[in-house]
Amino acid sequence: MEHRIAGRKLGRPKSQRVALLRSLVAELIRHERIHTTEAKAKEARGLAEKLITYGKRGTLHHRRLALARLPNKEMISKIFDDLATRYADRPGGYTRVLKVGQRKGDAAPVALIELV
Repeated sequence: MEHRIAGRKLGRPKSQRVALLRSLVAELIRHERIHTTEAKAKEARGLAEKLITYGKRGTLHHRRLALARLPNKEMISKIFDDLATRYADRPGGYTRVLKVGQRKGDAAPVALIELV
């Protein structure tokens, strides 16, 4: 039985999975909208929302926590400067995952993840 097992493995070892999610979230923050598979979008959503919540709190401690999860100073500064003020009054739910259809090559379900 698979009770209480959270997260998707995405067919990768842990190090590759962590690198994939970090790059997905960095591109989501940079472009504010990306196309990816549905499973990857749902996994990236949790990390992105956690980082934006850190940005809203805005302390040095939360900046260091965010840098530990996403070691990209340019994206962290965008979160803490731009996105934190944009979502100051919003109590969560900063991302939206829209199902787009299927990919032509392998019929994988494709989704659009964007910042609200």
